[in-house]
Amino acid sequence: MESILVTGGAGFIGSHLCERLLSQGWFVVCLDNFDPYYSPDVKRKNIAKSLKNKRFYLDECDIRDKERMSGLFSSRKFDAVVHLAARAGVRPSIQDPHIYQDVNIGGTINLLELCREYDVKRFIFGSSSSVYGDNSDVPFKESSPLMKPVSPYAASKQACELFCYTYHHLYDIRIACLRFFTVYGPRQRPDMAIHKFTRLISGGNRVELYGDGSSKRDYTYIDDIIDGVQAAVDKNPAFEIINLGGSQTTELRQLVSLIEKSTGKKARTIKSPDQPGDVPVTYADVSKAKKLLGYKPRVKVEDGIPLFVKWYKVQKR
Repeated sequence: MESILVTGGAGFIGSHLCERLLSQGWFVVCLDNFDPYYSPDVKRKNIAKSLKNKRFYLDECDIRDKERMSGLFSSRKFDAVVHLAARAGVRPSIQDPHIYQDVNIGGTINLLELCREYDVKRFIFGSSSSVYGDNSDVPFKESSPLMKPVSPYAASKQACELFCYTYHHLYDIRIACLRFFTVYGPRQRPDMAIHKFTRLISGGNRVELYGDGSSKRDYTYIDDIIDGVQAAVDKNPAFEIINLGGSQTTELRQLVSLIEKSTGKKARTIKSPDQPGDVPVTYADVSKAKKLLGYKPRVKVEDGIPLFVKWYKVQKR
């Protein structure tokens, strides 16, 4: 039975991935420190189903604790590592850049070092579309030069990609860096726009919109992301950087309209200036993902928002 380590496995993307891997017969080790960036109770609920599976093991550990993780690597032979654990959030990274360096960069180096020490040759890194920065050359291609990250979070993810290549080059670790584009769906973090807007609109509270409403995002439904991560694990490329997105853009005001329609309530909006670290557009070119991984996003945002709102309503009962 193959064994896989999923860091950040109790989070939004990680918990869905753990369930997918369990369904395919993997022995899954979930590593998570239940950081209070948002409620640890939410994360424990995320993995409640997986905890009932005998092929699931939870290790409550911080990726900054290399010594503790070394014990985990020495006690189990991992066939693959999917590294999703990170300090999240563009705007908070501007307030406290040091922790993003410590957790995201330092934690990633710890895991790469452990893969080197324990001869783990398959490594999947969860990167971000934020590495493209304020880029007007759309859709974003993996070959685009990355010289203008506009937040410490983006810079930390870009730095991690560079370290991934270094460890591939020096130690022949096969690595896929997957750039996720605004992932949403059941279990989405409560601070992210779709979850936050749904909560505020449903409760009749004011929604703060930054800018003039014309900013665009490439929203990607969770099932499509998990399909892409699974394919990267299975196909195990030597070293690749790959976009995983919905490959369509949605304006902020259109997003609000979709949530209004799905909740059956009118949004009470207030306008605020653009925020530092925000970019006007994200848009994924997924042709490389299609070629290498057979990736094909299936859920359009017009269909995904009602699915998310349906899940949200069930959680609030």
